[in-house]
Amino acid sequence: MNATDDKTIVQDYFNSTGFDRWRRIYGDGEVNKVQRDIREGHKQTVDTVLSWLTFDGNLSKLSICDAGCGVGSLSIPLAQAGAKVYASDISEKMVGEAKERAEAVLANTDNVTFAVQDLEGLSGRYHTVICLDVLIHYPQDKAAEMIAHLTSLAESRLILSFAPHTFALCLLKKIGSFFPGPSKATRAYLHREADVVEILETCGFSVQRSAMTRTRFYFSRILEATRK
Repeated sequence: MNATDDKTIVQDYFNSTGFDRWRRIYGDGEVNKVQRDIREGHKQTVDTVLSWLTFDGNLSKLSICDAGCGVGSLSIPLAQAGAKVYASDISEKMVGEAKERAEAVLANTDNVTFAVQDLEGLSGRYHTVICLDVLIHYPQDKAAEMIAHLTSLAESRLILSFAPHTFALCLLKKIGSFFPGPSKATRAYLHREADVVEILETCGFSVQRSAMTRTRFYFSRILEATRK
């Protein structure tokens, strides 16, 4: 299967069974133990990124692209903090949910724009580009293209998270493949951190901060890279 197939599968998944599953996980309602663990892991990743951005003390002056925004878990608090946010996702249903959540909590939604768009179609220039938990859906060659494209949009900084290629995660992925279900994505790609760093370096960026989110069922390596 080629990269185009991957994108189509991801789009269809998050507009159907995947949307219902992940809307519950990213929400506040009742979920099972595995979904609760993933919810907490994702929240830790979002909180880490928010802590990096707020530490700098200039959020209200920044333009930020949240590429692969999902239901707005990061975009909404960034908008609340005063950042000018452009949030996009390949899934129309995800974007619709993000808009509803934003309208429910934001007194003014003028500083956040939501759009249905894939990563390849993104354009413009932003101080900071953020892409969380998206690379897991794409193989290494396609991920490299997307990272390179995202760096071209970032004036100063790119923040990425990805599932790291480790022995433990490879084993967990193998075990999970024996238990297919209609609500699971059909592919999950792991990426070696060294490969991601090399791509960033080639694009003129250097890693400044890193963190690791690790729960029982959620693993995410977070890198902050700035333009050299």
